[in-house]
Amino acid sequence: MLIVADESVDFGIVSALRIRGMEILFIPETLASISDDEVIDLAADKKALLITEDKDFGELTFRYKKFHFGILLIRLNQIQRKERILYAANMIESNVDQLYLKFSVLTKNGLRIKNS
Repeated sequence: MLIVADESVDFGIVSALRIRGMEILFIPETLASISDDEVIDLAADKKALLITEDKDFGELTFRYKKFHFGILLIRLNQIQRKERILYAANMIESNVDQLYLKFSVLTKNGLRIKNS
């Protein structure tokens, strides 16, 4: 499954996922500064999971009913960067199939997956 990582995602997470063989389209590398609407539409067009650290995607999903193939909101700011990268990469890799067509939130307490 293709993953689209929006520009708010720590490059360390993107890099760790790529090392694990995951295909990542990282917005700053190809389409820097596009809007959140354009990011979510791009991910939907590609049938990709969208990972982000930007809470605005929750509003786009729930308030404005934007269609998506899965969004993972990463909320790990309270964890040191090295640990955050490893934890996020492990959780994404081991749960990627369950994130499809869901809105999920990753915190230090674990992964919450909900239907959107």
